[in-house]
Amino acid sequence: MIPKLRGHHLICLQFFQGEGYNEEFVDNLGMIRQLIRDEPVEISAGPDDICRKCPYLENDVCGYNERAEEEIREMDERALRLLGAATGSRAAWDEIREKLPMIFHEWHTLYCKVCHWRGACEKGDFYRRLKNTCLTESV
Repeated sequence: MIPKLRGHHLICLQFFQGEGYNEEFVDNLGMIRQLIRDEPVEISAGPDDICRKCPYLENDVCGYNERAEEEIREMDERALRLLGAATGSRAAWDEIREKLPMIFHEWHTLYCKVCHWRGACEKGDFYRRLKNTCLTESV
């Protein structure tokens, strides 16, 4: 099975620290993380294999808040542009990860600072390293 991930999940899943909405959601994230170590990722438009277990997904639309679907699609587009990727293509997980240091400052500025998942991501070494690099470069 080739995991399908949407644009922003290509970036955000890199920082997964075992937290989520509920046990089913967290277990699914963990399973996807295991799969993508050995399999390429298929880049999808719209809801992906992570979204499928999200309690806010209803009829393929995010109901987290009234603007969530629009905001997520904008994030997806930005993520793909920053990563130089396109929907329908495949990418190796380690190749995506290698690009993060070059794009993290912009991503962090636009999205991480206001994200409700930020507290979970900040617990991870990789996120903290990238964030510290951004802070050092902006001084």
